[in-house]
Amino acid sequence: MSEQRPLVDTEEPEGPDSGQPSPLDAPPVPDEVLATAAQGLEDRPQPGKRVIVLGGGIAGLVAAFELKRQGHEPLILEAQHRVGGRVQTIRDFAPGLYAEAGAMRIPRVHDLTLAYCELFGLELRPFVMGDPRTLVHIGGQRMTVAEADANPDRLPFELAEHERGRTWGDLWNEATREFRERYEAGGQGSLDALLREYDQYSTREFLVSRGFSEGALELYGVMSFRESNMNAAVVEQLREIVGRSFEDMQEIVGGMDLLPRAFFEQLRANVRFGARITAIEQSPGSVTVHYRTDAGRYSVSGDHAICALPFSVLREIEVLGEGFSREKQKAIRELNYNASAKILFQVRQRFWEEEDDIVGGTTVTDLPIRRICYPSFSDPDDERGTLLASYTWGQDALRWGAMDAESMLEQALEDVAAIHPRILSEYEVGAVKDWYGDPYARGAFALFEPEQQTRLQESIIRPEGRIHFCGEHTSLYHAWIQGALESGIRAAKEVHEAPEAFSSVAG
Repeated sequence: MSEQRPLVDTEEPEGPDSGQPSPLDAPPVPDEVLATAAQGLEDRPQPGKRVIVLGGGIAGLVAAFELKRQGHEPLILEAQHRVGGRVQTIRDFAPGLYAEAGAMRIPRVHDLTLAYCELFGLELRPFVMGDPRTLVHIGGQRMTVAEADANPDRLPFELAEHERGRTWGDLWNEATREFRERYEAGGQGSLDALLREYDQYSTREFLVSRGFSEGALELYGVMSFRESNMNAAVVEQLREIVGRSFEDMQEIVGGMDLLPRAFFEQLRANVRFGARITAIEQSPGSVTVHYRTDAGRYSVSGDHAICALPFSVLREIEVLGEGFSREKQKAIRELNYNASAKILFQVRQRFWEEEDDIVGGTTVTDLPIRRICYPSFSDPDDERGTLLASYTWGQDALRWGAMDAESMLEQALEDVAAIHPRILSEYEVGAVKDWYGDPYARGAFALFEPEQQTRLQESIIRPEGRIHFCGEHTSLYHAWIQGALESGIRAAKEVHEAPEAFSSVAG
């Protein structure tokens, strides 16, 4: 995407509620957490604490930022040459063009994320989730989304008699009606109990229990982009119903990495790049973090540590001294992380706008690319553009990640050409991102398996002595910037309110 102007201002939600706005109210971020962006943590007269923050993603950045605002001394150890973690904007395209390798949108209900955007003066604009002119390409048939919605029987799925003539969204909404009604009747206070009840089900098991035929399961999996995640816990999707996660999306003008960059501008002296953490050592009075750089091996100690690393990365780090509890070790080992891969193209002309009048939204296909996401904005003075040619999760993403970058681009070009033949003459260069293969991520986001929320969540968030934990995986806003921010504030608050400090600092 370049510096761009809006082409349309219509949006439709993506995901299980496609085409039907949710009647439910999003669970609010607690007022004291939301107020932190504008006001900071509560003032508490005390000596400043030295805090070692492991990882410079959004969670680590906000934790360090809020601690620094209260007079503490955070030090972020970041293994890479950049901050942001899984917020990564690729700028290796023609001048003025960029694309999002990671987080790319912010729901309007994610008020904490928007509050930090406001704090830093970041401009937002609509992210177009749905365009009825986008395409469905399944079983070799090509039609628009509008045509597929108007004539669902054109799709080549073998449905039961009572399922025929209905869209996948209709079937999903019927399957989740009881959950919606019970939540509406019980209000926000009923949500925890409801989720505990439904936590036993995978998405597949839940839909089978609601009478879905095999054909309907396939229809839902393909059209919702969740076919490779049907064995994940259904509570992940039920929370998104309540959270209205796909309504009224926004994006940051100029690129999503402007948010972590804004944090970094306030923390320049508090970040050490190229620091690859090897071990964490805890004693009753301090925490020492061992790390290596290209120049050698080092250690640094402080009063507390905040671990903002994904558990998938933390598994590879040695814990010395007073080790973690068995419950924490189990959570670190077991928490499921989802793979994700993106394949991005730079094109000479945005042919999808010219030929199909598509602006924003997503094309769905059963080809290996699974979905194509179109930019919501374009520069009227530049014919070039970027296209998210493939965005996959789970096994679909692992398949792409097993290829080298050249093979990924070649295969994606072949698939896109089956839907948009003109790509072969307009393609210039491409970029790929395999989050499961990234040694600093080892997955795109946490995704509970059945019963993991019930069994693991309490252990996931619990501090271990002077070591505190944050990241989207410690929040129930999995996969969202909001979860990283909320968890980072929680960890900073734990440190800020801890009773004593350790004054001798090494490193």
